[in-house]
This record gives sequence, structure tokens and C-alpha cells, in this order.
Amino acid sequence: MNTITKYILLALMLFVGCTKEVEERKINSSINVTDDLSVVFQSNNAPQRIISLAPNLTEMIYELELDSLLIGNTKYCNYPEEAKQIEKVGDLLTVDYEKIVMLNPDLIFITTEGNSKESYEKLLKLGFKVFVSNPRNFEGIKKTFRDISKIFDLEELAKSKISIWNERVERIEKESNTIERKRGMFLVSLKPVMLAGGNTFVNEFLKTVGIENIVTDTKANYPIFSREEILQRNPQIIIHTIFNNDADKEISENYPEWKKIDAVKNKRIIFVDADLFFRPGPRYSIAAEVLWSKVKAFDY
Repeated sequence: MNTITKYILLALMLFVGCTKEVEERKINSSINVTDDLSVVFQSNNAPQRIISLAPNLTEMIYELELDSLLIGNTKYCNYPEEAKQIEKVGDLLTVDYEKIVMLNPDLIFITTEGNSKESYEKLLKLGFKVFVSNPRNFEGIKKTFRDISKIFDLEELAKSKISIWNERVERIEKESNTIERKRGMFLVSLKPVMLAGGNTFVNEFLKTVGIENIVTDTKANYPIFSREEILQRNPQIIIHTIFNNDADKEISENYPEWKKIDAVKNKRIIFVDADLFFRPGPRYSIAAEVLWSKVKAFDY
């Protein structure tokens, strides 16, 4: 299993701009925002020193122009480019508690899938305020974005950003309804054959662009299939983040019988960027546009 695939699997077993100075925002009334664990974050003032322990949350912080308050993030927080320069306090599953103590943040943002329960409990024991998010779909992304904006009194900015996201997605959905729906699969790993199931964040992209996921009948988020089962289900489109430009060759060499699959026969194999498609963050609508542009380019 290659490095990119390992990173994708790690991120799944979770699932912009220039730096701007942000003034200290004094909130007249107490801040009360409920996170996705139903825990209420309360404060009389907006936090001035924040840490993000997930790439999607780091992207949201930049999208809300709060980057001057960001004092720590993870080594996987690589977008926007400026995020790479922020002090690193761990990765998705490992946290450098000593460094966090030294940085002394007012608030730490984490996710339920990207960060462990042990990390959450440890941070609480150390006396830090922790805000937990769990965006499982487009609506969840918008909720988390609004939640963060409320903490910093930026609800109008969030509202304007979300309006743009909605317009993009609605346009794609409207356009995709005008073409014949195709059966497809999102290939997460080739060995074993692991696909994105119907209850995943990734599946929402397929629905948005009018692709019928061939594995919506399974309960597992990321089910593993035999090579024969894929042949029987016969996807017409294959989407993946694994092979870059060598997908045809890799698939044919590993599973020669897949040459009979419609997607392989008709060369309807789409490569997409893992960071863009496996992060439930503010680039969701951009990812949807990227996928839709590739899907509608096929000769139907």
C-alpha cells in the first residue's frame, strides 16, 4: 500500500488566502455555542489563541480570516500554503501535549473522526477548552463553519461564504439532473479493494454529480470487496485518488479481468486530489465542481 493510500485511510478512519490581522473581538454578551458532542462552549470574549488539530478545521479558520489567531496545527494542515508555517503540535492521531501546554491556547478545535477520544480527554484534563466538530456531509460542514463563526462574531461573513457554496452545489445538481445517471464507485484502496460506502462524506460528491454508488447496499462506511464482486457490479465510472495518471495500467496489471468493466472499457476513470476530496471543509463546493467537470466531459 503506497504512502498516499496510507494517508487517505488514516484520514478516513477519522473523514486560502493571505494572512490577515484580526482584531480582538470583545463580545458584549456571553458566547454560547454548542459543539457536535452537545457540549456548550461559553466565554465572555472571543478566543485570541487557537489551535486546530484537523486539516479541515484549519481550512475553515483561514476561510474565516482568523489565521492571525492560529498558533498551532498538525503536520497534515497544508492548505492554504500559509498553514504549513504554523507551529506543528502533532498529526491526526498523535498530539504533542507538552508543546500545546507551552503554547497555552484559549481554545482547541478537534474532530470526532480525525482525533482520538483519549486526546480529547487528555486535553480536558490539562485544563484546555476544546470544541469538537463532526461534519459528516455538506450540511455538517456548514454547521461547523457557522459554529466557528459564532464564537468569533463572524456570522455575516460565514453566511456570505455559505451562500456562494450553496449556489455552486445547486447549479451542479441542476445540471447533473439533465444527463443519464451512471453507476460508479469511489476506489479508496486497490489492495484490498476498498470503496467509499453510501454513508460516507465522499458519497455525497457522487450524489451531487448524479452518480449512483454501486455499494449503497452495505452498512460499512468503507467496505472491502472481492475482485469478482466488482466485476459483477460493473461500475460505469471509477473515481480514485491512488494512481494519478497510471490508473489503467495499475488496474489492468492487478485485476486483468476488470478490462470487462464498463468504466475500464470506456476509459471513464477519474483521478481526484485526496486532500480536496477527503476533507469535510470549505472547499467542498470546489471539489464538487472539479468532479462534475470531469464527469460531464465524458461522451454520453
